[in-house]
Parts: sequence; structure tokens; C-alpha cells
Amino acid sequence: MCTHKPPCPDANCADHGAARPVARHPEQGWSLLCNGVLTFEDTGELLPSGEVVPPRRPAEKDAA
Repeated sequence: MCTHKPPCPDANCADHGAARPVARHPEQGWSLLCNGVLTFEDTGELLPSGEVVPPRRPAEKDAA
């Protein structure tokens, strides 16, 4: 899918998040990378294989 030179990391690589965005929808909280990975503002990801990568940052707690 990637046509960049040098090519972006494949979706199966550990550094797949370093690929370039090809579509951004900040109002919806997601971006599509050129390797087919969907990234979400909560740091979760959806890989092209359908595998879900859970968010890596802790959820914000409500103030009491």
C-alpha cells in the first residue's frame, strides 16, 4: 500500500506506527496510516488483519 521512498514500516512490524498518515479525522479521533493501520486518539490501533491493539496510555480518571 505504501509508495513512499524509503517505504514505511509494514503493519506487522514493531514500529508500524511510524508509517505516514494518508487520512486524518481528528473530529472522529482516528487516522489511517499508509500501511493500513488505523490509529485512535486514545493510542489504540486496529491492524489490517483485524487485530486490536489496546490503548497504551492509562484512561483518564474522573475528578471527584
